[in-house]
Amino acid sequence: MTIQRKNKQLSLSRDYSINLRAVDEEKRQVELSFSSEEPYARWFGIEILSHNDGAMDLSRLKEIGCLLFNHDRNKVIGRIDDAWLKDGRGHALVTFDEDDASDVIFQKVKSSTLKGVSVGYRVDSWEEVSAGKTSSDGKHTGPCSIALKWLPYEISIVSIPADATVGVGREMEGYHEKPNERSEPLSVYFRQIQLNSNYLGGI
Repeated sequence: MTIQRKNKQLSLSRDYSINLRAVDEEKRQVELSFSSEEPYARWFGIEILSHNDGAMDLSRLKEIGCLLFNHDRNKVIGRIDDAWLKDGRGHALVTFDEDDASDVIFQKVKSSTLKGVSVGYRVDSWEEVSAGKTSSDGKHTGPCSIALKWLPYEISIVSIPADATVGVGREMEGYHEKPNERSEPLSVYFRQIQLNSNYLGGI
């Protein structure tokens, strides 16, 4: 059984690695991948970002998207020239600014000192897939939470990315899990509160 829910917006991020073959030094441009359907174990369970047609809203990235450093809104280091979906992944073309602070980051990207890229996004609609059940598009098996409608709002160059080989994010506003600390009963407790909130909001 799958349950689709709305009304609960979470601000999250995911990390990936930069493809240095796509760096144009003269234009100060970098083409990068910022999202995929790789599962990630969040505090509330397995999260999957749907990359089906219409799932990812790229309007904000295309209209006013900024390139940040470490998700710091006060450290704008460039602009997002374009964003698109291809082969089940989100891609973007970014241009670094020419001021000294931005150039420091650009040079570190070129030298491979900085290899991580992360996307900040908001989820507007979820599909809850129960254990052993299959998602509505037939691609995923539960238990998992699939972001059916989500909006990326910024892309960051990050100094300490998580494991880019699995393409998963490490940060959620308002929740910070201590290293090596897992509290399954607490996770289940907060998850139930979240589900109850969404259920009541839909009545």
